[in-house]
Amino acid sequence: MADHRADPPTDPPAARTLQDDLGLAVRLGAVRRVVSLVPSLTEAVAVTAPGLLVGATDWCTHPADLGVTRIGGTKNPDVPAIVALAPDLVLANEEENRLPDLDALRAAGLPVWVTGIRTLDEALASLDRMLGLACGLPRPAWLDEAEAAWRGVRPPARPLRAVVPVWRRPWMVLGRDTFAGDLLRRLGAPPLHADHPERYPAVPVGELNAARPDLVVLPDEPYRFTAEDGPEAFPGVPAALVSGRHLTWYGPSLAEAPTLLAAQLAARLPAVAGAEHGVANQDGDGDGNR
Repeated sequence: MADHRADPPTDPPAARTLQDDLGLAVRLGAVRRVVSLVPSLTEAVAVTAPGLLVGATDWCTHPADLGVTRIGGTKNPDVPAIVALAPDLVLANEEENRLPDLDALRAAGLPVWVTGIRTLDEALASLDRMLGLACGLPRPAWLDEAEAAWRGVRPPARPLRAVVPVWRRPWMVLGRDTFAGDLLRRLGAPPLHADHPERYPAVPVGELNAARPDLVVLPDEPYRFTAEDGPEAFPGVPAALVSGRHLTWYGPSLAEAPTLLAAQLAARLPAVAGAEHGVANQDGDGDGNR
């Protein structure tokens, strides 16, 4: 006589307690629904595991076809809307998001994983932990590609002193301990204010010019600098307009960032950057295309 007993139910993954980048305890079970409050983390999860995300901010623009519930901005998320989505995990960043919002989400019973990233090495390690430990995903190929791409960056023969504004009215620049500053340092254009006590100091434009930088680097985010809005404030200084996403986002864009950013810097400094700021491939022949 056949045995018609039903198979025993599959037990859900055991709940576990992990520590995020800030050392805060995060209690997690199975992660099947994720809300991201950071554009770069949104892209990282969406590219790695399409369908895992159920909510993201209005500023999450990549991937271009991202179809999830929008839950407000990074600085003013709609907490009740996030709670209503019943996510298994909320992804945030210590710099991008406000502590009162994160505390409100925790108070509602939601696990919140906070990243803390100020260097390229921290970004690569943080993404690996977030995707693998927190989200339970296999390591994505794009993360290996990003690590390889940055290993191919040649150290410059002579670093160029760069002023790097991130805002206007008032003028604010990259200061100490910034992810974008670390990328520029690796590309041979360290921020002139990298030793400033503040991370994003407000510095009058006259003082910026008086420092006599070798170049001014103007990203298109968070402030959207353009050829008509920014370079005119630095007469006589070469101005490189660069992709803010590739300079400030930590995610899949890191794989192409060194080649793209190096080219954007070199476009304004052909005599110097063209010879000294290329990106070498794994064979060391100077061809950065992979």
